[in-house]
Amino acid sequence: MWENSKLIIIDDDIERRRSLDIILEFLGESTIVSGDFEWQEKVDMDEDSKFIAVVVGHCRRQSSLESRLRQIAKWNDGVAIILLGQSINGDLEGIDLDLEIKQQVIATLDTLPTYNKLIDILHRAQCFYEAKLISKRQSTRRPPHLFRSLVGNSCSIQSVREMMTQVADKDVTVLVTGESGTGKEVVARNLHYHSTRCNGPFVPVNCGAIPAELLESELFGHEKGAFTGAISARAGRFEMAEGGTLFLDEIGDMPLNMQVKILRVLQEKCYERVGSNKSQKTNVRIIAATHRHLENMIEEGSFREDLYYRLNVFPIEMPSLNERREDIPVLLNEILARLENEKRGSVRFNSTSIMSLCQHLWSGNVRELANLVERMAIMYPYGVIGVNDLPAKYRHIDVTDETIVLPEEESMPSVVNMNSTALLPDSGIDLKEYLTSLEQDLIQQALDNSGGVVARAAERLMIRRTTLVEKMRKYGLQRIQ
Repeated sequence: MWENSKLIIIDDDIERRRSLDIILEFLGESTIVSGDFEWQEKVDMDEDSKFIAVVVGHCRRQSSLESRLRQIAKWNDGVAIILLGQSINGDLEGIDLDLEIKQQVIATLDTLPTYNKLIDILHRAQCFYEAKLISKRQSTRRPPHLFRSLVGNSCSIQSVREMMTQVADKDVTVLVTGESGTGKEVVARNLHYHSTRCNGPFVPVNCGAIPAELLESELFGHEKGAFTGAISARAGRFEMAEGGTLFLDEIGDMPLNMQVKILRVLQEKCYERVGSNKSQKTNVRIIAATHRHLENMIEEGSFREDLYYRLNVFPIEMPSLNERREDIPVLLNEILARLENEKRGSVRFNSTSIMSLCQHLWSGNVRELANLVERMAIMYPYGVIGVNDLPAKYRHIDVTDETIVLPEEESMPSVVNMNSTALLPDSGIDLKEYLTSLEQDLIQQALDNSGGVVARAAERLMIRRTTLVEKMRKYGLQRIQ
């Protein structure tokens, strides 16, 4: 994983923890292997390492799984917990644990794990650790909801953050452009939050959502009797934003007659309420945003050129999600952290599903990604999302699985692929028992890979569905719940 990072294996089954240690060492991972009694003592002696995950197996003493999980969470609430040879749903469903502790349990590891599944679990453990670090840093510095669309390491988003740093404390007009769903309002809120006006109000107005005949009253307010229905005087958004920031969203949808009046406010710093001839001074910072190409609108005559140059003092262009695909894993962590912070559930994405999402064409940008995460959290609460769990249009990878084969093992031969030759041990083999065990393992793998859908598992095994059901009944295998 990382330099000086380690996994902890807590298991009183000496042979099993030794086997897992060999597998992890083969994959280049460092571990601390221990029984249930002495694990914390060994960990305390290793002060220089980052502990990414704890694998919890069988423990001889009569302490419950609940107490062991509480003990690990108390020691380190940022480490991922992996249950060895146990069912998460079955063991955690009826346990009275805090939501934060349940969320630490990210996966179940089979006693004989497949290569892809083990790599996937290690990747998720690292993502969990990184997400916790990000969450802790943000909780000490600034409200996390402000940075939902601005996290990432791509050049385009780093450039946006750099421009925001340069202009945030300058009292100039900013024009934010970009496709719908890229986070233009997030930029506006951040600029306000980091400006000298941060103690004043932030007032957003969607110019495209208000009817043209009501927009002037909405922005500037009106006097009593100014028009039919004006039974009392009312303050407008400029007045409400006094001393703070007014965010004019979708400025490209503003009608031409209102564009003239906004231009006057920007030039003269004053306005009149509807139905009044008294001029009122204003002290607000204007931040405008649009998904439209204003230069084309100027050529068409639907947007004023002089207003464009007044607004475009400092332009910031938000990149689309397709231009910053490398940020998708970090964005997922940020969106999940927000869901968990708001107590609206949680979910995890395995590495294959994340790779599939990185290949998708995001027409709705970050908003579409956030909506997908919320949908998955509702459909699979506290589950792990694979490619087959994603809606069909987000599946861009065919899922295949491989089996880990340890070198120099004197146990039963493992199946690597259809063309490999099985080796007969020197001591001989119980062929019937071996074939039964092999059939059972392959059926279980097919069920796991197909999300518990029997018909799909039967297709992978190239047998009839009724035959698979009979074999499942014979071996006592169950669908994934």
